[in-house]
Amino acid sequence: MTNDPSEEWSPPFLCSNCGRDYPGHGLPYRCSHCGAHFDLADGVRYAPGAGRGLDRYSESFPLPPNSPFYTLGEGGTPLISEELGQGQVYFKCEHLNPTGSFKDRGTVVLVSALKAAGVERAVEDSSGNAGASFAAYAARAGIRARVLVPDYASGPKLAQIEAYGAELVRIAGSRSETAEAAIRAAENGAVYASHVYLPHVLAGTATLAFEVAETLGRAPGAIIFPVGQGTLLLGAYLGFKALLEAGVTQVMPMLIGVQAQACAPLWAVYMGGSARLNWVSEQETLAEGIRIVAPVRGDAVLRAVEETNGVFVAVEEVEIQRGLGELAQRGYLVEPTSAVIWAALEKLRSDLPEPVVAVLTGSGFKTRPASWPVGVGRGDKKRVTSQQGNLA
Repeated sequence: MTNDPSEEWSPPFLCSNCGRDYPGHGLPYRCSHCGAHFDLADGVRYAPGAGRGLDRYSESFPLPPNSPFYTLGEGGTPLISEELGQGQVYFKCEHLNPTGSFKDRGTVVLVSALKAAGVERAVEDSSGNAGASFAAYAARAGIRARVLVPDYASGPKLAQIEAYGAELVRIAGSRSETAEAAIRAAENGAVYASHVYLPHVLAGTATLAFEVAETLGRAPGAIIFPVGQGTLLLGAYLGFKALLEAGVTQVMPMLIGVQAQACAPLWAVYMGGSARLNWVSEQETLAEGIRIVAPVRGDAVLRAVEETNGVFVAVEEVEIQRGLGELAQRGYLVEPTSAVIWAALEKLRSDLPEPVVAVLTGSGFKTRPASWPVGVGRGDKKRVTSQQGNLA
């Protein structure tokens, strides 16, 4: 069922493979002709308005004219400066978004598009954060949500999904098997509100670039992201391109992608080409939010990193745990997925152009207390020092 605005307006999307336009009705998650995902036909436009948070950029989003925007106050997250050994680093605190993760930037655009298209119920798959975000914004918009999650997902995230009133479906198996279950649901007629396939999400995550540049008064020299599917890095890439095209900034920052060594397909391809994928498997990792063995937009993420002279880094579990402690002792209680950026800072900081920004993607309140570092909540005020000694 669609309403009049969706019949008069079609999203500016093109199939990433065959180049066909997005259909003028329904909300398919991939091309019916070749099965590929859709991309934003003209990238992203920097068009700030007078609102606050993401509402300020509503003219930049692929939404029908005058359609409601179902905001929860996302965006406008702090950019906090820290002196870390060899220089200054700015932490972009995306863990302070309404549902505790950066996912809210893309979800508000996606759910607003669903509502404009007359969608009444939809399914999403997630390792936790995207599902919680979708459940919240679906509740806000009056859409009945069903969220599929792997059974290893963190308990607090599952409780959060259910608290918003979504139907929670646990899938026995891996993250990729959970995605396959969502695709089967779509094949059986469900609307698949995929934060991976649907490009609305990229228009939302592009706003991170807008905010960083506006706060700094320039583009950063380098910006570091945890990367699973890579939608945040790719959206930010589109956002920085839009800033260049608008003449707001003059340079493109280096984009640094960080993956857990236990599941690092993009790092493997970056280091040794596609043949290295034969050595990649979906192993267990503390960084469950980036446990993605086959990123849907992997080629585009790789191109964005290479085009900006960026790099990929893979980090070990012990480095993730140490990063949790280092960040917590500075007041940032984040989930393990966010903590992968610490080891990347240790390895790369002295070689990165300034200013350097590192993105903290998800809240530590959404993970099991057992994964919190020693000292958190125990009154231990002593600052943990780096084992490598170059950031303490």
